[in-house]
Amino acid sequence: MKILLLFLILFSPFTNNGQEKYTRTLKLMGSRYDITVIAANEAEGNKYIDLAANEVTRIEHLISEWDSTTIISDVNKYAGVKPVKVSKEVFDLVVRCIKIAELTDGAFDITWASMNHIWKYDGSMTRLPTREEIANSVSRVGYKNIILNAQDQSIFLKLKGMRLGFGGIGKGYSADKAMQLLKSMGVPGGIINASGDLTLWGRQPDGKPWMIGITNPLNKDKVFSWFPFEGNSVVTSGNYEKFVEFNGIKYTHIIDPRTGWPAHGLTSVTIFGPNGELTDALATAVFVMGKDAGLNFVRQLKGVECVLVDDQGKLYESDHVKMNPFKQ
Repeated sequence: MKILLLFLILFSPFTNNGQEKYTRTLKLMGSRYDITVIAANEAEGNKYIDLAANEVTRIEHLISEWDSTTIISDVNKYAGVKPVKVSKEVFDLVVRCIKIAELTDGAFDITWASMNHIWKYDGSMTRLPTREEIANSVSRVGYKNIILNAQDQSIFLKLKGMRLGFGGIGKGYSADKAMQLLKSMGVPGGIINASGDLTLWGRQPDGKPWMIGITNPLNKDKVFSWFPFEGNSVVTSGNYEKFVEFNGIKYTHIIDPRTGWPAHGLTSVTIFGPNGELTDALATAVFVMGKDAGLNFVRQLKGVECVLVDDQGKLYESDHVKMNPFKQ
């Protein structure tokens, strides 16, 4: 049976010690965010949700490449021209992104935004791009062309036309920051659900763990399996909705930034990890790596597990998934 891993939350209707759950759906960073907190009353719950939403918005105003007022837009604007001084938070995030790029041999790369987007998934493509077009599309992609200067806290992109984009890590990072803020305020539990990318802490009001559901893509209202989750973050990357097809071959929207070709072989990658930032990045990277390389890679990472579904609908799990690796 062909399945897709999507994650749902089963909320308890019970309360404990006067605590209840409060949830609000918002549009943040161009995506749907469902923010849930455990609080003593509605006013307190709304206050915490507002704080989380404001923190996500703050992150967007730091790292969005689409907002011309952000420092990242300045970094992109002056690519090939001059370095740009950035805040410590942005500098440190880029440092970590480069480390993940090195770890994944470029399967994750924040310079992916430099690509010419020759693959289109809006119905307008009538032919496959040529190999030359594909090669040209990634000619400015490459994390090794990001020059960091720790002394003056600046970033320089060596090639004109290079761009940084945080689409593969931004939601996870924003969820981490929102969670950290709420935990510092004493919020005992909650969920930052960034369009299905989950960052969780604590438990439900009745003391039970949050429940994660695996659903069937052929019937998204039907839950394939439930299990309790007490980890930190769960992120899924999938190619089941956005693709083009030529000569009977599907070409997905997840592009290998090293080659310009769509990744193939997998339908869904779900990563369980220690935080949203890393888990978000690894979900895309493992999808690009493919089943064998991806599984081998995850098995070398402490505190990271995965569930993969290949394009034939076959399920693969990393070593400790069945042993319930989700408890800390």
